[in-house]
Amino acid sequence: MKEVSGNQAIAYRNYRRARDRALVRLSHLYADEYKQLLMEEREIDEQEGKKWIGVADSSRLTITTRTRANGVPEVAGRTDYESSDEGYYGGEA
Repeated sequence: MKEVSGNQAIAYRNYRRARDRALVRLSHLYADEYKQLLMEEREIDEQEGKKWIGVADSSRLTITTRTRANGVPEVAGRTDYESSDEGYYGGEA
């Protein structure tokens, strides 16, 4: 049972990593749309009484991300853009 839950946790972590990388790439490809959607989400959260921590000015948005050298693979469908030292079970959490 423990091994199964460990494998599920690893699979979910890897899914989240891939999803986060895809979101970063999309935010770079569609920067204006991303900023607009982010501002809309902030406004909705503020209406619901949820506070955003660390965002002081609503008219200025700074997005800082760590990406690979090329945010978008050169060849469509290419899947080898992950670093060679990061295996399925390794890497950062």
